[in-house]
Amino acid sequence: MSTNTSPVVLITGASSGIGHAAANLFADRGWRVVATMRNPVDGATLAEHSNIAVLPLDVTDSASVEAAVAGTLDRFGRIDAVVNNAGYGLFGPFETATDEQIRRQFATNVDGIFAVTRAVLPAMRRQGSGTIINVASLGGLITLPLFSLYNATKFAVVGFTESLSFELAPLGIRAKYIAPGGVATQFAGRSLARTFEDANNAYRDTLARVSEAMNTRRGNYSTAESIAEVIFTAATDSTGQVMYLAGEDAEQAYSMLRSLSEPQKLQMVRQHSGL
Repeated sequence: MSTNTSPVVLITGASSGIGHAAANLFADRGWRVVATMRNPVDGATLAEHSNIAVLPLDVTDSASVEAAVAGTLDRFGRIDAVVNNAGYGLFGPFETATDEQIRRQFATNVDGIFAVTRAVLPAMRRQGSGTIINVASLGGLITLPLFSLYNATKFAVVGFTESLSFELAPLGIRAKYIAPGGVATQFAGRSLARTFEDANNAYRDTLARVSEAMNTRRGNYSTAESIAEVIFTAATDSTGQVMYLAGEDAEQAYSMLRSLSEPQKLQMVRQHSGL
């Protein structure tokens, strides 16, 4: 076990995007980082950093989760923060989604957070401290057409985290969530699964319009590095704040949402989505 007293963070989904950026940021600022991913080969560049250890972790496999947490504790003796970042988007009509697609979306985006959180809580309780940071989405506060299943998972993460924050506070443990807007990562590319194989279906007009609107907005997305800065703030600001909006678009959209009536909000979403 290391005698180094620097804080320790475990990050899931660190092979690319926000998780990868967060791992580098925490490590550069003196934290000891356990960067986890399903295939550790994908973390080769992270492993070159002296403050980063790369471990395998599949959030949908309870044995893998337990092994990664145990490995972290064996190596460092504590876990000061967890960043539950692993997840992916599922795009397309709900009607065309298969049972397997629905199960996988919830198993990764929701059940995975449950599993990792439950695994680290005993160590944090013993320490009397710790911060759990769940990467949700602006899509956990505002819905978009054709993201019904993804929105459902992120709304679940938001509700889970806020409720959890109350029950963990007396134990010295904080629970927080990050709500990024659009991020320039592989989310809208390789990491965005689809509920349909052929776009020539009953929803083709909606698919075309929403896809065009997404492509138009992509140039205004935040960088993964800027979202990582918000995550680092959540881990280090020592406040009871639970929600952290991340990205100018997220801040603007949420501010506007709070000022609108329901009909106005729905109309805003339609316009934003090209409908």
